[in-house]
Amino acid sequence: MTIIEWLRSLFSAGTVSLTSVPTDLAEFWSMAASLNVRELAFRSCVNLTAKAVSKCEFKTFEAGEEKRGEVWYSWNIRPNRNQSSSVYLNKLIAKLMEDNEALVIQTDTGEMLVADSYTKEVFAVRDYRFTGVTVDEFTFQRVFYMSDVLFFQLNNKDVRQYVNGLHSSYGQLLEYAQKAFKKSQGQKGILKIASKQSGASDFEDSLRKMMNERFKPYYDADSAVLPLTDGYEYTEQKSRTYSADTTRDIRAQVDDIFVFAARSFGIPPALVLGDLANTSKAVDSLLTFAIDPLTDILSEEINGKTYGKRVLKGNKLVIDTKAIKHIDLLSVATNVDKLISSGAWCINDIRSLVGDEPIDEPWARQHWMTKNYSTVADVMNGLGGDAGK
Repeated sequence: MTIIEWLRSLFSAGTVSLTSVPTDLAEFWSMAASLNVRELAFRSCVNLTAKAVSKCEFKTFEAGEEKRGEVWYSWNIRPNRNQSSSVYLNKLIAKLMEDNEALVIQTDTGEMLVADSYTKEVFAVRDYRFTGVTVDEFTFQRVFYMSDVLFFQLNNKDVRQYVNGLHSSYGQLLEYAQKAFKKSQGQKGILKIASKQSGASDFEDSLRKMMNERFKPYYDADSAVLPLTDGYEYTEQKSRTYSADTTRDIRAQVDDIFVFAARSFGIPPALVLGDLANTSKAVDSLLTFAIDPLTDILSEEINGKTYGKRVLKGNKLVIDTKAIKHIDLLSVATNVDKLISSGAWCINDIRSLVGDEPIDEPWARQHWMTKNYSTVADVMNGLGGDAGK
């Protein structure tokens, strides 16, 4: 039985006997390596996205004014007794990207937990029902309804299924490249044996001893001499079946798998591949096409369940993504001056943007404008004209 047949029987029957374990270990390890590449590509995308979201501040507002309370503390500091906000968000984003949906429940003490597994019952005109909700090793016996939980859904279609399907075909190329490379790097030769040697009664034992005690050390050593007795002639084969002596082609195929995974989630491939060229543009693309849509999904569900229609009165949660991109103060000094002198932002707004604590002084909350700015009417009046004509 091959590994493919074994896996099919495992997943179709649910159990498998020890006698059905695959005997083709080479095929098993080849497929395992391919699956590891796919999983590494996916986890790289998850970690990149989760780390970006964990850098965001979940700002809370009451009647349009920014306030910090229980909701702010839960999302920015400690959502439950066992997880920090960063660990919690990493798990939430991972579940959302892996399963295309994620369920967050709230305990009687107000702690938020990301469910590891659950059963969902869908209704058109009633609340969805969630049963068998499991977190870590504990399974809740109660029924959770849609109005009592936070339920996030990433896409209408599970993108990862299509990525896995693409990888199944592309993974065969990767496996072939690995086999071809191993074959090209192996040592091959022709051993000619005289008839008088092969006709001896102890020929098989002598040949086996020669292979183990002479040829094996010869192949394993970096530099060696192969001693042979009369009747044996060994010729090294120099032909190669692979186009190069490096792993460059294999690495290019591995990079392709990372590119497929990144593009499926709207992530610029350069970020998961570690390319440093045009990093700033890649981060801008990440924010526009991956992080901002994801934070919209999070904030819409949180606001709808936490505040409801009070959002219309200015009670809401806003996920601030500006902290994701690193800001060099010296490089943006001119722009900071323009933002303050134009009256667009106050000093505390700028300090918050660059990650500094606000100044608890009235003048730090005021908006300033240089005298270079004025209305057209003021200019015309100063020249003795009439702006109304």
